[in-house]
Amino acid sequence: MLKRVLILFFILPALLLSACGNRVSGPTRGDVIVYVGVPLSGFQANGGQTVLGGVRLAAEEINRSGGLLGYRVVVRPLDDESDSDTAVANVDEIRRAISSGERVLGVIGHLNSGQTDATLDLYADLGLVVITPTASEQSLTARGHTNFFRVNANDAVQAAVDARFLAEQMDATRVAVIHNDTDYGKGLAASLAQLLGEHGAAEAVRLEVSEGQSDYTAVVQRLRNVAVDAIFYAGYEIEAPYLRASLVDAGINLPMLASDGAFLAATIDESDGAAEGMYISAFAPSPQNAANSKWIEAYQAVEYRDPDTYSINGYVAMQVLAEGARKADSVEMARIAAALRGNAIPTLLGNLRFDAQGDLIDPAIWIYQVQNSEFKQVEQ
Repeated sequence: MLKRVLILFFILPALLLSACGNRVSGPTRGDVIVYVGVPLSGFQANGGQTVLGGVRLAAEEINRSGGLLGYRVVVRPLDDESDSDTAVANVDEIRRAISSGERVLGVIGHLNSGQTDATLDLYADLGLVVITPTASEQSLTARGHTNFFRVNANDAVQAAVDARFLAEQMDATRVAVIHNDTDYGKGLAASLAQLLGEHGAAEAVRLEVSEGQSDYTAVVQRLRNVAVDAIFYAGYEIEAPYLRASLVDAGINLPMLASDGAFLAATIDESDGAAEGMYISAFAPSPQNAANSKWIEAYQAVEYRDPDTYSINGYVAMQVLAEGARKADSVEMARIAAALRGNAIPTLLGNLRFDAQGDLIDPAIWIYQVQNSEFKQVEQ
């Protein structure tokens, strides 16, 4: 009996040391903060929450694997309410965190181009890397900021793909171009209208609606008096389902392509069935196309909800920010930015490369169609 006890006395510590050797050590250098500036309340809350969910999942995976360069990644959301003044005011919270000695890695945001444009100079002054998951207005990367990157195609790329798809896949020759009154909607509509002619099609009429508009009686009346064979809509999921439903209810059931801003489940859920058959262009594939069941289950465990279309964008944005720090072996802005421009960055969407302005090299646009109340990919 004594012999057995002595054997166990020597063997058990060895087994415990061996088991500890196989564990991934946790972060040991403290916290590094990632702020996520997106709408978390108001009419675009769902879009912002899907981005935030993707960021949170990526951060949790990083922390489970030992952290980022020894730091624990802490995600702090900032609700910009889809309002530029609010987005600017929120920067004060980041400024206070830095002044108090907290280490801030960067900002993921904003969902919209307007809030991104309003805050870019402020983030640059604070020395922060900014990764937008979805802001697409072309001029954002033409302002000379070395700290700004986007993981989505810009509007020029989307307009070119959508113009070709309208003419070649939807057989459109006279297109009604409708857009909301945001910089995003106006810019994308103008770019698409300009490009239609390259594919033998033309803009027959251009109509503007208000952001968040719900009554489209005037739009229906205008379209009754114009000969068109397809509709393009540049706007958000807070308008697209109601516009589509109004058109279908009025008997104007023309082929319709909506922009990335409508690539959320609300476009289907709020259309009362009218979204069936609609096409949507997108900056990233849906989670069901881009990720496996384990990724979706992991997202549900973190967020307690299903991922939606922008969840991929948020996840990839966090991957890009983290990989930039790893390749730079630093959490300093200048070194991270240089690493992002000089390396292929592995992500859920494959290796991403950035040009000198922070735009993607070889960006992609995906085309979906609503089939049986689900987004089905029809083209990339």
